[in-house]
Amino acid sequence: MFDRWIEPQLLDVLAQEGIGCIPFSPLAQGLLTDRYLAGNIPADARAGKAHGFLKAAGITPEVVAKIQKLNTVAQARGQSLAQMALAWVLRDPRVTTALIGASKVAQLENNLAALENLTFAPAELAQIDTILAG
Repeated sequence: MFDRWIEPQLLDVLAQEGIGCIPFSPLAQGLLTDRYLAGNIPADARAGKAHGFLKAAGITPEVVAKIQKLNTVAQARGQSLAQMALAWVLRDPRVTTALIGASKVAQLENNLAALENLTFAPAELAQIDTILAG
């Protein structure tokens, strides 16, 4: 949701060639989970480690505000933020699967529950786009 560089051209080319797409990090290294909703960084979080893509400096008040707004949309859909983010990625038929990177069974179970609601109303998609553009 935060990194949509594939949308303008790549997805159309993949569709023309009959090739599927497998997005990596659809949960934005954990940002699109409930771990950062309060704006703090849990001790065992990726953002607290020196290596990796997600850095503590990237968890700005603006980013936290976006994930909190997205979480509100997810709750209205009856989903966790992670479930909605995965459903959002999987809604496109050109996306054949997504690499979720779950490290715990509970995370895997939560992520798999995204499959229970993959449909988005146009108003929900517009709301998500407005949040992400803000």
